[in-house]
Amino acid sequence: MHNIVNNLILINKELSAINTNTKVIAVSKTFPIEYIKPAIDHGHIHFGENKVQEAAEKWTEIKEKNDSIKLHLIGKLQTNKVKFSLPLFDFIHSLDNLKLAEKIANEQEKKNFKPKLFIQINIGEEDQKNGISINEFETFYKKIEDFNLDIIGLMCIPPFVDDTKIYFEKMVKIKNETNLRELSMGMSNDYIVAAKNSATYVRIGSKIFGVRA
Repeated sequence: MHNIVNNLILINKELSAINTNTKVIAVSKTFPIEYIKPAIDHGHIHFGENKVQEAAEKWTEIKEKNDSIKLHLIGKLQTNKVKFSLPLFDFIHSLDNLKLAEKIANEQEKKNFKPKLFIQINIGEEDQKNGISINEFETFYKKIEDFNLDIIGLMCIPPFVDDTKIYFEKMVKIKNETNLRELSMGMSNDYIVAAKNSATYVRIGSKIFGVRA
């Protein structure tokens, strides 16, 4: 567990040397809270989870005691789980359809809590992946403008290839055509490339916590 803190320190040093705006989301999905605790005690605040129920079981009590922790939903969000997601998640990275946008808009009014949202872009135009296609992004973005959502940036999961730079460059281009400021992209295998291409959040799991069982 001591290695978790060392890993975080090393990664943050690497990123600071490249892009001081890049923040690390420690992807803690599937790991028990006891295993994650060294990172919390070290003062790390950004953590990522894939599933709403798992996150609720792990983080509800911790967040009540430590309001500096910021929880990120980085997995697919089903509309029937939105009511359980607010106010648990401070950030949702996977907004990818109009129905979900409407559901979040309704729920945030009920809960009086506005999560920060990323629109997920299917940057590789892959059939098996979620996200708004590049060609549909502009239309989608205009449709949700009146929903009073706190859209802060874009997120992508590029194709699993040796060099993801070309996809990150495309994300930067899309972001620059909007008034959005954040880019959530880059994981354990390519966070350095992402940081060099203006990523403001990188989602790192195995490089911090080790390989999942």
